[in-house]
Amino acid sequence: MKTTYREALRAALREALTADERVFLMGEDVGAYGGAFGVSLGLVEEFGPERIRDTPLSESAFTGIGVGTALAGLRPIVEIMTVNFSLLALDQILNNAATLRHMSGGQFSVPLVIRMTTGAGRQLAAQHSHSLEGWYAHIPGIRVLAPATIADARLMLSGALADPDPVVVFEHGSLYNLSGELDGDGAEPDIGTAVVRRPGHDVTLITYGGSLPKTLTAADVLAADGISAEVLDLRSLRPLDDTTVMASVARTHRAVVIDEAWRTGSLAAEVSARITEQAFYDLDAPVRRVCSAEAPIPYARALEEAALPQPEGIAAAAREAVGRHG
Repeated sequence: MKTTYREALRAALREALTADERVFLMGEDVGAYGGAFGVSLGLVEEFGPERIRDTPLSESAFTGIGVGTALAGLRPIVEIMTVNFSLLALDQILNNAATLRHMSGGQFSVPLVIRMTTGAGRQLAAQHSHSLEGWYAHIPGIRVLAPATIADARLMLSGALADPDPVVVFEHGSLYNLSGELDGDGAEPDIGTAVVRRPGHDVTLITYGGSLPKTLTAADVLAADGISAEVLDLRSLRPLDDTTVMASVARTHRAVVIDEAWRTGSLAAEVSARITEQAFYDLDAPVRRVCSAEAPIPYARALEEAALPQPEGIAAAAREAVGRHG
């Protein structure tokens, strides 16, 4: 079936709302406007304003309402417009949603799903464009997902809603218009596992979210040079699937981690450290990282593209890892 990433997300929301009357969606402009990125378009006409709730411009308030209604037995899906604005709700996510099971001695769970748009590449400037997924992956008590394909956009929500603990889902803004066939058998994926998107034997390219298409393009470029790159999509950022990562590194003996976040303290740094700790003797070269420039994301298109990981830079890092230059 031909569809888009945006439409796949909408289909997943519609299925969840239909299947369970406890599920509702809330956030800024999710109702009459259809969501800032059009994901919830038409749902308020289908399910009504009680279950598709427009909220005031207060991320802390409506995320807190999500925590409270989850504690009360509902299954809220909170949409935060961009990851930058989610920092206004960080107290609710870190100090409440992520800790209440622990602080109640296991008496309470918070089955809350938070969706937010992340990433750059759309000329939205510094307050709408950063990739802060690694900040959330740092927090115990929550699960962090980054669906990078149409199939994962369609199928991962049900697993997130079934989790008794909070789940944060990052949707890269550059993927919403991605179109293609919704392949697969329709079976719900194991949301805690990484997956090999392209097999290879010379170097492992590890990435997630919006960087997956660029990484696959880099693998095509490398193939033309006679370098076989395995592309690994993390999908789950917390917990990380160490088993699949290390198995890939054991096959290829080299690794490049691609992460649109800033290099310092990044998720790429965590993945690199884990490879060094767990697969050091499988490595034939140091782990390399391809990350964004350590600066606010520029508005000008040429500068924005220069600040972000691109296929050419990914391919160059892979060539260095296998000892080929130029």
